Amino acid sequence: MMRFRTPAIVLALVACAAFLLAAPYLFRPYGLFILSTWAVMSIAAVGLNLTLGYAGQVSLAHAAFVGIGSYVTAYLTVKMGWAFWPTCIFSFVACFCVGWVLGYPALRVQHHYLAFVTLAFNFLVYLVFRNEEWLTGGIYGIANVPRPTVLGWSMKHPHNFYYFLLAHLVVISLLTWALIRSPWGRAFVAVRENPIRALSLGVDTRRYTLMAFAIGAGIGGLAGSLYAPLVGFIDPSPFVLSATPTGSLSLLLMVVVGGSGYFFGPFVGAVVAVLLPEWLRFAQGFYLMAYAVLVMVLMVYCPTGLLGLLDRIFSGKKKPDTELESRAKTAAETAR
Repeated sequence: MMRFRTPAIVLALVACAAFLLAAPYLFRPYGLFILSTWAVMSIAAVGLNLTLGYAGQVSLAHAAFVGIGSYVTAYLTVKMGWAFWPTCIFSFVACFCVGWVLGYPALRVQHHYLAFVTLAFNFLVYLVFRNEEWLTGGIYGIANVPRPTVLGWSMKHPHNFYYFLLAHLVVISLLTWALIRSPWGRAFVAVRENPIRALSLGVDTRRYTLMAFAIGAGIGGLAGSLYAPLVGFIDPSPFVLSATPTGSLSLLLMVVVGGSGYFFGPFVGAVVAVLLPEWLRFAQGFYLMAYAVLVMVLMVYCPTGLLGLLDRIFSGKKKPDTELESRAKTAAETAR
């Protein structure tokens, strides 16, 4: 738990909210598109943070869920003529079910072995996107994905759609916060910290591991549903292990750099992964090198992420506990 003072947190949230609300009047359409992308990718990273940060299950398949949500929305709205809201719900349910099935390997393998399993699943989904032209359009994708209309309010204007995405970000974040503060969230953390102890205390580790994968995947599907009308064109290339905002490595970077297991970690990480490369474009051909070096420096000196670094500063810790130190503390508390 972060030890920041509550007034400081409230002040920072108010300042960020004021900036986000005023953004349409401060930026040109391209800048607003980048902020809209940040909002969508923050939603996707919130889902991955639930799976990785709170439940401790390593996943390199999150881009696949974003892709499934995007393709479901694109296919149903363009080819079937569905409205946006039913496709959004269907995307969540589809990704929830797929995530539940993918969670079964997590019951048998952990850490880098689980990462390889989810990586293989990501490539499998990518191959389906690329080769099943009758369903996904193959390399030609699905174009002209429409933006929704809400109560007669058209989302075609960039300002309107930006606020539409921002509202979804707020609602999904609040629901995720409520989940984390609920007994389910505490069970996720218990499974992450010590599955054997959690099982001995009556926590159904099998069910909660599957739920962590399923809910995280469902949130990724929701992000994909919003990504499809944002870009208006869906093809397989963004949903692989790429440095694009929708890539699995980029989503993992958002969670780890921002602070895995911290509620606001995905938002900070999305700033680094989505906005920072744009801010470094003044370096022209060297901006990717500068971005890579900056990320490596952050990982070396902030292994717990940016919010983890701030947590250490405010708590007075000189360095984070190692795994052995954490286990020793846990054993000592148990002995008491």
